[in-house]
Amino acid sequence: MTAKKRILSGMRPTGRLHLGNLHGALDNWIQLQEQYECFFFVADWHALTTDYASPGQIRQNTWDMVLDWLAAGLDPEKSTLFVQSDVKEHAELYLLLGMITPLAWLERNPTYKDQQQQLEVKDLSTYGFLGYPVLQAADIIIYRANGVPVGKDQLPHVELTREISRRFNFMYEKEVFPVPDPLLTDVPVLPGLDGRKMSKSYGNCIYITEAEGTIQEKILKMMTDPARVRRRDAGDPEKCPVFDYHKLYSSQDEIEHVADGCRTAGIGCVDCKKILIGNILTRLAPLREKRLHLESNPEKVKEAIRKGNERASKEVRTTMEEVRAAVGLGHSMFQP
Repeated sequence: MTAKKRILSGMRPTGRLHLGNLHGALDNWIQLQEQYECFFFVADWHALTTDYASPGQIRQNTWDMVLDWLAAGLDPEKSTLFVQSDVKEHAELYLLLGMITPLAWLERNPTYKDQQQQLEVKDLSTYGFLGYPVLQAADIIIYRANGVPVGKDQLPHVELTREISRRFNFMYEKEVFPVPDPLLTDVPVLPGLDGRKMSKSYGNCIYITEAEGTIQEKILKMMTDPARVRRRDAGDPEKCPVFDYHKLYSSQDEIEHVADGCRTAGIGCVDCKKILIGNILTRLAPLREKRLHLESNPEKVKEAIRKGNERASKEVRTTMEEVRAAVGLGHSMFQP
């Protein structure tokens, strides 16, 4: 039997997940765990690269995110789920890779200056923020992952990981690390309540396990095509953020119905939203129910992550023995 290829991915712990997280990453992870040997991790050290001055929420955010992972369908029997900071070898490899990574590679990272501008209220002129792509590379290659599921915007990070992997193998004349391939995924950019990209920093999110009444209230207030000022005004569904949700949650007949109703003013925006609300609540009800069950069984959740930490730690110990040997470490004359 051919062994499954291995993939790795992670998420920063920012708390409960919203619909953008569900459709942008989590749904894809759930499908991938049926085809690959998967390692999925809580990137809590990565959270510190931008939130080092206010880390108080990381622990709670980690718990909330893991609950949502499990509620959505990640299966700890099929995937290794673990917390980055509980596997200390990530930091050791990060240190060693930092020794060989040219500074220019990090400075040319297209998201480096972009994120500094987007998060200008934070001081990101730190070594940790500049070097986080090296930590990201360590996260991936320490598991000798064959692939990394990413959207197009993350391709530069995977390419840097590939360059670092090649450089290590070349410098130390040993093929310690495979060169991982990007697994390009079609990631839908889901608009938030105000039409901008859904983001917690914008306060425009619908969370996957929040109360039904809250979801209903948010969608009823969601912006629509600005051309539809009055009920009798015709609109363009392609200019309406609500229609993007219909494409994900509604049947083909419903999609055609609301599209035609929008263009002809045959239905009002509230009627359109009510159809969507019913479909979203139907889809999310099992997730909410499962999360409530998990919340009442915290030891079951903790045990799943403990086992994942153990599996991850066992895997990286073997890798790091080879890494230390390649760079001339781990053979101290003072060892008994």
